[in-house]
Amino acid sequence: MVSLGTGGVFAGAGAGAGGGPGDPAAGGPLADGPLAGGPLAGDLLVGAAEGDDAAVFRLDAARALVLTTDFFTPIVDDAHDWGRIAAANALSDVYAMGGRPLIALNLTAWPGETLPLEILAEVLRGGASVAAEAGCLVVGGHTIDDPEPKYGMAVTGLADPSRLLTISRARPGDTLVLTKPIGTGVVATAHKRGAAPEAVLAAAVASMTTLNAAAAQAALAAGVVAATDVTGFSLLGHLHRMLRASGCSATVDAAAVPLLPGALELTTAGYVSGGTRNNMSYLEPWVCIDASVPEPVAVLLQDAQTSGGLLLATPSPGALCAELDARGALAAVVGRLQAGSPGHIAVRP
Repeated sequence: MVSLGTGGVFAGAGAGAGGGPGDPAAGGPLADGPLAGGPLAGDLLVGAAEGDDAAVFRLDAARALVLTTDFFTPIVDDAHDWGRIAAANALSDVYAMGGRPLIALNLTAWPGETLPLEILAEVLRGGASVAAEAGCLVVGGHTIDDPEPKYGMAVTGLADPSRLLTISRARPGDTLVLTKPIGTGVVATAHKRGAAPEAVLAAAVASMTTLNAAAAQAALAAGVVAATDVTGFSLLGHLHRMLRASGCSATVDAAAVPLLPGALELTTAGYVSGGTRNNMSYLEPWVCIDASVPEPVAVLLQDAQTSGGLLLATPSPGALCAELDARGALAAVVGRLQAGSPGHIAVRP
C-alpha cells in the first residue's frame, strides 16, 4: 500500500467537502449570468440553470454529449484506493444522466516538495483502473502545485437525448429506489481520526469504487426518466433537489434505507463531518423527521457521501427492481413521491 497519511496530514472530506447547494461553480447564483449560454443554447439540453448532475449538449437526434467534472482531497490513506474512489465518483455523474463515459482528463493538485511523485503515479494508476473498467479512455490531464493534494477527472460521456435521466422528471406517485448503502461520510471521518475498523473501511471503499454503470443500465431498461446520484449533498439533499426541480414532495422510510457496516455505530460515537452538519443546517426548513426516528439515523440520511449510488424515481418499481437484481445491483425501495410543497420531505420510521 502506498500511504498518503490522511489521518494525520490532510483534513479534506472528499465529496462532502465540495460544492453543496448553490455552489457557484456548478451554476447556483450564476446560472442566469455568464453560465447561461449563447447562440448554441438551443442544443444545451441540460446546463447550469437546471442544476443537474452534468451538462448535456445535443449533437444530433441520436447523440448527446454528457460533460462533468469532480475532484477532492484524500479520504483514505491508500493512494491507489483514493484514485479509484475519485474516478468512480467523477464517472458517476455521467451514469446519473443515463450516459456512458467515453473519455476523461485527470485533474491533479500536488505538493511536489512534500509528497513524492511516485505517490501521485499510484493515484493516477488507481483512477485509470476504474476508468478502464468503465470503458473510458484517460487521454491526458493537468497538474498544478498545491500544498494540499487533490485528484479527480473531467469526464465526457455519450447519451441518447431522448432517453436522458434528469432530476426534473419525477412525478407524484413515483417510488424511490436507492442502489447503494449510505454512510461513506461518517466512515471517512472516523478513518481520519483513526477510529474506523479495518473491515468497516474496506466495506466503504468497496462501495465507493463500485461503478453506477449497472444501476444506470437497469434504470434505462426499466424506462426510468428521473434520477440523481447521491454524493456530497446527502441522500435527503439530493432528493430535495430532485423534488424542487420536479415540483413535488416525498416521504422517506428511514428503516428502509440501507446503511454501510459500522456507519450507525460511528455516527452514534460522533464522527460527523462538517459537510454533513452543513447539509443538516440547509435542509432543516425542508425536512420533517418523525421524532421516533433515531438521531444517528437522521444524521446518516444527511451524511455527505462520496461516490454513492443512484436515487431513482419510477412509476414501475417492480420492473426496476427486477432489472437491478438481474445486474447484481442493490434495489432498496426507500420512499415515494406525492403532490405537495416542492422540495419538502417527510421522514418516517
